[in-house]
Amino acid sequence: MFIPKAFEQNNTDCLINLIREYPFATLITVSEVEGIEANQIPLLFTQDEDKKYLQGHIAKANSLWKSVKNGSEVLVIFNGPNGYISPNYYPTKHETGKAVPTWNYVTVHVRGRLSFIHDTDWNKEMIDRLTVEHEASQKTPWTLNDAPEGYIEKMLQAIIGVKVEITSIVGKWKLSQNQPEKNRNGVIKGLLGQDQSNASVMASWVCVAKQ
Repeated sequence: MFIPKAFEQNNTDCLINLIREYPFATLITVSEVEGIEANQIPLLFTQDEDKKYLQGHIAKANSLWKSVKNGSEVLVIFNGPNGYISPNYYPTKHETGKAVPTWNYVTVHVRGRLSFIHDTDWNKEMIDRLTVEHEASQKTPWTLNDAPEGYIEKMLQAIIGVKVEITSIVGKWKLSQNQPEKNRNGVIKGLLGQDQSNASVMASWVCVAKQ
């Protein structure tokens, strides 16, 4: 990924927080059978002593676990908020006319070694942790115990666990940091003036980035 100096994000906590806040990832693999493939999978970040992992699952009907070898290098992409930035947001545009549209976004790229897990106990524990994390905001969180006896065990037969041992994490926070302060303020004002929740979210990220 091309990352200009102004947009580098090297803070590990920020990278991990984005993975946790936006866990719906794109898993990119390469195999001799299928070539380049991309699968969308919610993934859970975990850490075991000095090693970091991503964990999730795919449907057993997905042939990925047959075409990609265990230990293969993969790329996993997590996308945070993004949005169009109009030149009209820049005060300097009104002064000189020298401005062009752009797109602001936040993304994390993870490289690692992929393994497919066929162990039912491992998969059940992974599903439980994934569920606990994403049910946390519910008024009455759903748990595996809410399902009828034997149902979860039956469903587990239809999935294959996925584990990525992380070898590198890089982040790109493109949030108008290359603009003068008055233009960054203009971007925030312009985004907040839109009647879109995503624009408000992007404005908050730009605001944090300029501090």
